[in-house]
This record gives sequence, structure tokens and C-alpha cells, in this order.
Amino acid sequence: MSEKKLILALDQGTTSSRAIVFDHEANIVAVAQQEFPQHYPNNGWVEHDPEDIWSTTVWVAKEALAEAEKGGDKVVAIGITNQRETTLVWNKVTGKTIYNAIVWQDRRTSEVCQTLKEKGLEDSVHERTGLLLDPYFSGTKVAWILDNVDGARSAADAGELAFGTVDSFLISRLTGNKKHVTDATNASRTNLYNIHTGDWDETLLDIFSVPRSVLPEVLDCAADFGVTDSGILGREIPIFGVAGDQQAAAIGQCCFDIGDTKSTYGTGCFALMNTGSEAVNSEHRLLTTVAYQLEGKTTYALEGSIFIAGAAVQWLRDELGLIDNAKQTEELVKNLDNNGGVYLVPAFTGLGAPYWEPDVRGALFGITRSTGRAEVVRASLESVCYQTYDLISSMSADASLPQRVRVDGGMVANSWLMQFLSDTLNIQIDRPCITETTALGVAFLAGLKAGIYSDLEDISKTWQIERAFTPQMGASDRQSNIDGWKDAVQRVLR
Repeated sequence: MSEKKLILALDQGTTSSRAIVFDHEANIVAVAQQEFPQHYPNNGWVEHDPEDIWSTTVWVAKEALAEAEKGGDKVVAIGITNQRETTLVWNKVTGKTIYNAIVWQDRRTSEVCQTLKEKGLEDSVHERTGLLLDPYFSGTKVAWILDNVDGARSAADAGELAFGTVDSFLISRLTGNKKHVTDATNASRTNLYNIHTGDWDETLLDIFSVPRSVLPEVLDCAADFGVTDSGILGREIPIFGVAGDQQAAAIGQCCFDIGDTKSTYGTGCFALMNTGSEAVNSEHRLLTTVAYQLEGKTTYALEGSIFIAGAAVQWLRDELGLIDNAKQTEELVKNLDNNGGVYLVPAFTGLGAPYWEPDVRGALFGITRSTGRAEVVRASLESVCYQTYDLISSMSADASLPQRVRVDGGMVANSWLMQFLSDTLNIQIDRPCITETTALGVAFLAGLKAGIYSDLEDISKTWQIERAFTPQMGASDRQSNIDGWKDAVQRVLR
């Protein structure tokens, strides 16, 4: 029997780093995962230690490689997917970062964004990037580091510093500081990249005060991103695929046709709808973004971003102590007839799409003397579905209503939640056999470049559904739930 060609996917997320090895049929061969600390130095600030990102990524890569190859099969390529928008700046020669990674959730540049809006610059930014002026994106984060670290701006102007999202940082480290590159999906999340011209934009660089010298080269999602230094993983392995986590999940869900939609439930929730070669301009404050870029051809997507999804369950566990683990949530809520009028608006770090209100904060409404643990847990789960409803409704108004939504991420194991999601959206929810679609997406990309897959059609043959959830709720109950949610949101926004 000949050895199998395997692909190592590095999935560097917000709370942990994971490595998953896949074979040609998209079967998982090996998995390793390691969490790392979150840092909150000020109210609304979220940071990661870059060395934690690096050390956990290397550790999981080595663990998964060793497990996958012990039977004689061989990893022939690496794909990298990452928490998007998270921003790092490092010295080009030494590779040493000059400040902690500023995480996508971080809100420290809210005032800067507001000032730029007041100058009337949001339309110009949106027109070029498909994004909004929000601290979520990388542009104001880079400028903050350059302006607040001693000597950073002068070093950047002298060409000594490199900026990158997490993919770019990892590639630089993995290649022994030889490559400063990124892919089109990650570039499209910076507020510095023109998604129509496919290049960094001088007008945007001027608006955000970011020198061009710090920016990485932008490549296709399936491309030659360099080879790993032999001293890191034991040998040289080519890096052939890169995509930001949400685009990677859409690729892993085989959303290759116009209208195909996926929704990922991790720390946050992110829904993407493929719009093909057209960059659809949203009238409902969704984002227009690069879905993927292959052989120089860009495919676009509409995206809605929710900041708090799985993080609400972590909050129930870590801050409130209402549960010991996420699995308990399904058991707690499944016997409740309704939500008892209790609604959670989980604006812990502001509200994302379609509201984009960074400064509002969360609230729990409708509690009575009879409200208990189960009701609060249910309100937290329901909030994820209502926020998704807001996104899908906006997508429907901008483009078209999806026929079904493919879901992935840790939360989708909760079948009660998936049924409630189907009931709330009033469309079919498809849960795939492999829910690790973020890692799978970059494995597909790396496999394309390595010749393991011939084209997207070949990749699509691997996708399999585990369970379809169809709407069971009556129209009046659905509308009553949604009306209650809308009222709760409006009360937070006042």
C-alpha cells in the first residue's frame, strides 16, 4: 500500500491554536489543540501575547504531525487559517514583535473611527474596501501601535517594521523570517486594501496613516507562501493555502456557487453568502468582502459579523457559573416550553452587523422571580439565533434569501440550538459530517496547490451532510419571538 499524501491545517483562533491533519477524502487523521491566555489591559481592550500565538501553534503542529505520520503517511503541504483582523507589528530583521497582538474584538480605536466618520470619510472607505469604519478592522489598530510604541512610527517610515494579520505573522516565523506575505481574504479585512483593484490603496493608507512599507505582499488563497524552516517542524514543508477563518469555513463548506451561504458559530458568529464575481454593495450595513481568490480571479461575498456567540456560553460558564461545560446547555433548555419572555442582548463588546454600535453594552430583559438558570441559558442560546436572523434578513434584502444555510463551529453540536435556528430563520439548516470546516477549507486550498485536488468540483465531492434541520415552529410563535428580540435590541440602543 502506497503512503497517503496528507495536509496539515493550522487553525490559529481567538482562544486556542489547533492543528488538524486531513487525508484526500477530507477525513481527520490527527488533531492537537492548545488554549492560551486572553489579556484585557483596559476596558474594551483585548490583546494576545504574540509568543503565546507562536508557541501554541508550533506545539500543536508538531503534535499533529507526529500522530499523523507514525503509520508511514506523509504531510506534503500546510494550510493556515486565522482569527482575522487581529493585528501584529514586528521588526523585519529580528522577527520580534514591538507590541502585543491587538485582537479583532478590541475597541480601543472607537474614538478614532468616530473622528474619521465625522470627517465624512466612511463612504470613501466603504467604496474601496466593502467595510465600515469600525475598530473591528486592522487599519486603526496598526496606526495605534505605530503612534503609541516609542519610536515605532519613525522605524516604520524607515522601512524597518512589518505589519501583518496572524497568518502573515505565522508565515514569517515559520519561514525563518524569509516571507512577508498574506492572502487576498485577510488583506480584504484590514480597511487598507481595495477589493476592486486587488491592491493596497494609497487613499486608504493616507486616511489611516499607515506607510506602505509595512504591508505584506498579497497572494492568491492557493499559492506558494514559502517553506517552513527545517529547524521548526523537523523538515521543510511548503505552505500552499491561506485564508481568514470565515472565508476558510465557506471553502470548507464548499460554498462555491452564487447564493451558497454558511454560518460559523465560534467565539463570534459569521455568516457569508457567495455573490460570485460581483461585489454586491450592501444597503443594510453588511460587509462586502473577498470570499476567495484563485488563479487571480476574485470571488466575493456578503458577510455579517456577530461578536458574541460561543463567547456567551463561555460567559455563562466562567463569569456566572451557571454551567460547567457547553454540553450542559442543551440538556438545561430542551424541556422549557418557551423563553418566558427573557431576552439577552449580548453586546459585551458592542453590537456588530447590521447595527455596528461599538459602544453599547449587553443587557438581560424580562426577568421575573421565576426566572432561573435554565431561562438565562436559553436566552443566551436564543440570542445567537436572533442575531443570525438579523444577518440573514439583511442578506436577503441585499441579494437573495438563501435556500438553506450550512453551519459549522463548536456550537452546532447542540441540536436544540440548530432546530431553534431553523425555526427562527424559517429555512433549512444543514449540519455537515465534518464540522471542522475552517481547518478543512485551508486544507482544500493547500491540496489544490499541491495537486491533490484538481478543481473546486473535485473538492465539492467530499462534502457530506450529517443532519438537516427543517422549520417546525408556527408563524405566530416565530414572529412573537422576533418581535421580543427587536424590542430588546432597541432598548439597548437607546
